Amino acid sequence: MNEDILINITPQETRVGLVQQGAVQELHVERTLSRGRVGNVYLGKVVRVLPGMQSAFIDIGLERAAFLHVADIWHPRVPGESHNANLQAIEKTVFDGQTLMVQVIKDPIGTKGARLSTQISIAGRTLVYLPQEPHIGISQKIESEAEREAVRARLTAVLPLDEKGGYIVRTIAEDSTSEELANDVAYLRTTWMTIQGQALRVPAPSLLYEDLNLAQRVLRDFVSDETSKVLVDSRETYQKLVEFATQFTPAVVPKLNHYVGERPLFDLFNIETEIERALSRRVDLKSGGYLMIDQTEAMTTIDVNTGGYVGARNFDDTIFKTNLEAAHTIARQLRLRNLGGIIIIDFIDMENAEHRDQVLSELRKALSRDRTRVTVNGFSQLGLVEMTRKRTRESLAHVLCEPCPICLGKGQVKTPRTVCYDVLREILRESRQFNPREFRVVASQTVIDLFLEEESQHLAMLCDFIGKPVSLQVENNLSQEQYDIVLM
Repeated sequence: MNEDILINITPQETRVGLVQQGAVQELHVERTLSRGRVGNVYLGKVVRVLPGMQSAFIDIGLERAAFLHVADIWHPRVPGESHNANLQAIEKTVFDGQTLMVQVIKDPIGTKGARLSTQISIAGRTLVYLPQEPHIGISQKIESEAEREAVRARLTAVLPLDEKGGYIVRTIAEDSTSEELANDVAYLRTTWMTIQGQALRVPAPSLLYEDLNLAQRVLRDFVSDETSKVLVDSRETYQKLVEFATQFTPAVVPKLNHYVGERPLFDLFNIETEIERALSRRVDLKSGGYLMIDQTEAMTTIDVNTGGYVGARNFDDTIFKTNLEAAHTIARQLRLRNLGGIIIIDFIDMENAEHRDQVLSELRKALSRDRTRVTVNGFSQLGLVEMTRKRTRESLAHVLCEPCPICLGKGQVKTPRTVCYDVLREILRESRQFNPREFRVVASQTVIDLFLEEESQHLAMLCDFIGKPVSLQVENNLSQEQYDIVLM
């Protein structure tokens, strides 16, 4: 399936869209003032060890201290033992004030600091270098055993005799030549030596290595044989990417194109509209059905509804076809919105077990194109599909949006009548503690209007009961839920 990659550059941000069959499948945004930090290597200082959580907080120079769990502390592997077999308690491994070289494996998300690992990995075009691990791993997406052994042999043949680290062979290396592998090995080893040299010269906390910017990562990680062209709408960035590709990814150079059209690049492919849709709860299906997608801190829930779709021969077929279309749309929306963590999908109930199996198979097939690791557990006893998608960076909504300052993310506010009754109760409460000459209610226009009209009788009854006058004042800067009671 051919795809086009669009790179939109402005001084304040870089946006990348991956388009297949005329529809955007993935969207990545990197802002100049808040670049993602996954892959960055820091020299950090332990600020607090938490034995009860088997974790430590590490100062790496960010706004919030980063988080290191005992399972993410590298230790030499003993042949035949699992990763967790010889884990030591964290209080025996690290101590307050200790200097550690760490790498960010998850960006800060919400109130959580970045998650760290002491196992360093440096990504290249065809390989990932593991300077602490003396073994070679092969991507699971290279399925042919003969091809796995062939690429292992090509890599082993170009490794220096003094190599003590290990490598993971990426999927894209399946068709790589020995020369390309050798170039990647040289680049990765040089990068690691630079990081080590920096660590000896700078104080903690300090940044030792910064991962490539988004435009460069696109050439390194996203461009494949299926990519028809890469369009860049900035001449300066295009020239820099050509230089970068010439040095590290020569095969990509012919696919790079500078877009010079009059219409904005993202408008041309209707991506701006798709971004707006990706920020809404509701996603309409072509059949007339729709999805409702809700993000919470703990999980994401997706509800499938038939909506206005009544086109199939019978009710079971209507449900089945809606669920099949939803499976493809859900896979695309997860990539487009970059949703991660626990995801619960509520397909429309299907009595036919064969239909359930087909929908699940279609969902897994659609998710197989995802670059991010996905695990689908199938239908639960409640008829829900439970799955997880690895979360390393913030979702599209978290990057582009913030909680509503009025409802603070609840999605709803108290009605004016509810606020009126809150005010009446508060005046009664304060009248028992204080003895002012008058109570003044300062609130929004909608609340004051209700007091002057439908709730005027209740306000008058309260004035008679407490024996004090209550005056009203509109404050347009207050939201509907906000009010103040001033003692005069």
